Amino acid sequence: MSQPRNSGSPSVSRRGFQKTAATTFVLSAGTALSRARAAGSNDRVGLGFIGVANRGGQLMKAFAEHSDCQPVAVCDVDSQTMDAAATKASETAGEGVYQTGDFRKVLERSDVDAVVIASPDHWHALQMIMACQAGKDVYVEKPLSATIVEGRAMVNAARKYKRVTQVGTHRRSSPLYQELSGRVQDDLLGKVCVSRAYRLSNMAPAGIGKRSTIKPPAHLDWDMWVGPRAEQPYQDNIAPYKFRWWQDYSSQMGNWGVHYLDAIRWCLGEEAPSSICAMGGRFGVDDDRTIPDTMEVTFQFASGRLAVFGQYETSMNPTLAAGEIELRGTRGTAYVSEREYEIIPERRGQFSKQDNFCKPEKRSEASNNHVLTVKHARNFLDCMTSREMCHADIEIGHRSTTFCHLANISQALGKRLDWDAKAERFTNDESANEMLHYEYRAPWKLPTV
Repeated sequence: MSQPRNSGSPSVSRRGFQKTAATTFVLSAGTALSRARAAGSNDRVGLGFIGVANRGGQLMKAFAEHSDCQPVAVCDVDSQTMDAAATKASETAGEGVYQTGDFRKVLERSDVDAVVIASPDHWHALQMIMACQAGKDVYVEKPLSATIVEGRAMVNAARKYKRVTQVGTHRRSSPLYQELSGRVQDDLLGKVCVSRAYRLSNMAPAGIGKRSTIKPPAHLDWDMWVGPRAEQPYQDNIAPYKFRWWQDYSSQMGNWGVHYLDAIRWCLGEEAPSSICAMGGRFGVDDDRTIPDTMEVTFQFASGRLAVFGQYETSMNPTLAAGEIELRGTRGTAYVSEREYEIIPERRGQFSKQDNFCKPEKRSEASNNHVLTVKHARNFLDCMTSREMCHADIEIGHRSTTFCHLANISQALGKRLDWDAKAERFTNDESANEMLHYEYRAPWKLPTV
C-alpha cells in the first residue's frame, strides 16, 4: 500500500497557548483544501470520518449542519457500523461516499481535505500524525492521546506539516465559558485556590460484566481494532464502547476528566501542574475493568492552587452545589456548566477583614453537548480557511490530556509525583518516566517527527 505524502515543511517550536482561545497562528496557504477546490467546481470541504460509531456518529451529525462541508469518505473496522454511517453520509453529501476499513486509504484520497478522528484513544496518535503527513487538517476527539509521548509527537507533527488542528474538548467553543475564563483571570473571584470536578456514575454491582474470550464477529476486524496495542483476545465487553474501562485503550480520567480539567485550567490560565497525587482502586464494582471504579486526584500548581478531580463509579449523588466544575476564590465561588454559570459571594471568616466580595449573579445560554459540538465544528471549518489556530488547538489538547495521564500514572504507582512541564518528565521517580509511553506492536510504529 502506498505511504502517505510527506510535505517536508520545517518544524515550528512548541508554545503553551493557554491565555486565550483567540490566539492566532497563520499557517501555510498551500493546503490540501486549496488544491481540492482548485480541481473542481465543488467548493465544499471534503471530510473523511475515521471511526463512526457513537461519538463519530455524533460528529457526523454536527458537521452535517454546516453547508460548506460534506462527507466524502467513512472508515471503520466494523463493517456494519461503517455501512450504516455511509448511508447517513450519502444523504448529507447527496451522493455515495467512499467506504474502507483501513484509514490509510482515506488519507490517500485527493478529495479529502480534512479528517475527523473518533476512533478509540489508542489509535489517535498514529492516525493524526499520518494525516498531517498526508497534508490533511485534523479534527481529533479527546482524549488526544494514549500517552504523553504520543501527545507531544502529535503537536510536533501539526507544526511541522503546518496543519490546522482541533481537539474535541468542545467547551472551548462555548461563549459562556470563554466569557467566564476572562473574568476569572481578571480577578472576578479573587485568588482561586481550589477547583473541583467529578465524574459520577453508579455501576455497582456488575459494571461492564465479566466475559470469556470468544471469536470476534465476522463484521469486525479485531486485529486492526487492537492495532498498536499488545495482542488481545476478543471480549464483547471491550468493543465497541466499553473499551473506556480498559487501561490499555482508554480510561474514565481520559474520557471525562479531560473535559473538566481543560475547563478548569482554561478558567485559571494554568498550563500544567507541578505535582500530582492520585488514589483509588476497584472497591465496589465486580467486573472485568482494568481501571479504578473509585479514584480521586489532586493536582497542585506552582502558582499556589489545587485542582481536585474525582471519578466515582459506585455512587452518583451530587457532589457540587450546582454545575460541572467549581472554582473557589477568596471573593466568591463559581459553579459552571455547559448551560450556565452562577457566582456565589464569599463570606468573612475567622480573623478576616475582607469585605470586597463579588456580587451574586447568574448567566445562562441555550446550549448542550450537540450545540457546542456544532460550534466547535464551525470553528474548525473557519480555521481551515483562515489558517488560524482553532479554539482547542493541538497544544491545548495535549496539555489538558496530560493531566489525565499524570493522574493514571500516580494512581498506578501509588505515589505523589513531581512534574517538569517544560521537559515533560517526572523529577522524582524514574519508574514513572518509564510509563510515559509503551512499545507498539509490530508492524505499527510511532512516526518520528
